Amino acid sequence: MPPAYIIVQVDVHDEEKYEAYRKLVPPTIAKYGGEYLVRGGRFEKLEGNDPYPRIVVLKFESMEQAKAWYHSEDYAGPMAIRHAASVANSVLVEGFE
Repeated sequence: MPPAYIIVQVDVHDEEKYEAYRKLVPPTIAKYGGEYLVRGGRFEKLEGNDPYPRIVVLKFESMEQAKAWYHSEDYAGPMAIRHAASVANSVLVEGFE
């Protein structure tokens, strides 16, 4: 089964709320077998439209695991905080074996 990646571009407009989100979300990701590959960090745009200023990449064992995390009760509370503190573009993409 190929791995799956959630790629998120985030524009934070409330740093205090977003910091609360950042503290709550890692255990939810780990519970579903996910891990951070990118969490903030420096980047350079090579092509296309300007991305939001923060990029996060998560890796999960499968598309199903990634969707289970994203739609879980465990993540619902942190996601509500993220929505209140930022705007984002998110995609789920299947990797290859």
